[in-house]
Amino acid sequence: MEREQIGDCVLYCGDCRDVLPTLGPVDAVVTDPPYGVGLAYETYDDAREAYCRSVPVWCAMIQAATQGPIALSCGVANIHLWPPPAWVLAWHKPNSMRRVMTGWNTWEPVLLYGKPRGKKTSDCFTVSIVPHLDTGGHPCPKPLGWATELLDRLTQPYEVVLDPFAGSFTTGVACVQLGRRFLGIEIEPRYFDIGCRRIEEACRQLTLFPSPATRAVPRQLALEVTP
Repeated sequence: MEREQIGDCVLYCGDCRDVLPTLGPVDAVVTDPPYGVGLAYETYDDAREAYCRSVPVWCAMIQAATQGPIALSCGVANIHLWPPPAWVLAWHKPNSMRRVMTGWNTWEPVLLYGKPRGKKTSDCFTVSIVPHLDTGGHPCPKPLGWATELLDRLTQPYEVVLDPFAGSFTTGVACVQLGRRFLGIEIEPRYFDIGCRRIEEACRQLTLFPSPATRAVPRQLALEVTP
């Protein structure tokens, strides 16, 4: 298991089932697990059967990681595999053209568990899918706006946010920009390296151009995690 700390972000390269039991509790979880649709990851088996077996294990470990809110993207076809959420947010994707039985799909559910601590706003948000040249060919990176919208709704500045399926670490980049501390876990070494570079660049940009959300972050709250 590889571990890197970059600013207030701690990044792990390993299986979340191995890493999560070693961590303390976090304030919130914002994550995007695989969908079980056969995408070509580096080593992970995205077959439907493997996904169905994994969901109960993932769910139990995610819920054990926090008493705070959890936001989880699962895809329309997988809602029934996860425990009933407290609410379902709607991510509107106006430029999506995925074929479905009625024509094409332009929205995606985000399952919400626990009580959000962020701003009060609509349970629907619109974020277009756009190419990100810095995600290194990840097969399904979420747009930065997806993570930003969820962090705004669920969390407060300085809180610790966990993403156990970090992928290209979009949630981590959004945490840096919004003044949240971040724990990210990614099983694929290539995507982990890409994530480290993205977090480093986000921290560098923040140093050059501080945002109102991060100017007053107390240094004593810097994230320290015992490996």
